Amino acid sequence: MPSARALLALLTLPTLLTFALAGCSKDEDTSNLPDGTTLVSESATAMRTINSAHLTIDVDGSIGSLPIKRAEGDLKRDGDAKGNIQLLVFGQLSQLDFVLLGDDVYLKSVTGGWQKSTGGSASFPYDPSAILDPDKGVAKLLATATNAKTEGAETIDGQDTWRVAVTFDSTAASALVPGVPSGLTGQVWLDKANKHLLKAVIKAPASGNTPAATITVTLTKIDAPVTISAP
Repeated sequence: MPSARALLALLTLPTLLTFALAGCSKDEDTSNLPDGTTLVSESATAMRTINSAHLTIDVDGSIGSLPIKRAEGDLKRDGDAKGNIQLLVFGQLSQLDFVLLGDDVYLKSVTGGWQKSTGGSASFPYDPSAILDPDKGVAKLLATATNAKTEGAETIDGQDTWRVAVTFDSTAASALVPGVPSGLTGQVWLDKANKHLLKAVIKAPASGNTPAATITVTLTKIDAPVTISAP
């Protein structure tokens, strides 16, 4: 005859299983979540007014004619910027440090020192000044996004955000990574307090011989003071 302890275990087992299965469920109640279209529209408005940010772009895969793998730097709304960009050239990863100051461009490769470009901004293969342009970059990326649906709440670097699934416009996304294809989908993470865009994941579908790729954009230190000077 089973002991009292064994009987208790048998009686409580179904209850424990019920709680365990409930805890493992991946379904999230979306009935009380804010409207995704409204959140994205509010974020587009908020991002038009920011004056500075630290930007990181990571590309998993190959997208467009400019083989960007990673770009990181401090940006100002007036177009001044400093940071580095990593390009995949002939199978080799090459890093280029840059300082953009007005019409002056300073570049430094891994093997050399700083050099001032004689061609001005036209000589630089990437235009970070477009990122914070209120009519381009992240503001336009949000303003032109469609099919927005709030998926849930999430914490990004200690900040409470709404995670919203969207369809991206390829023309707007090309300001971040030139030459992106059409059919872009993904998610954005919007700060609950001020609707700033903190993160975006852009998924590019496979096209011809080009496999699918993912672009991850993160913005930190929004409106923090930035000093950019000639090296």
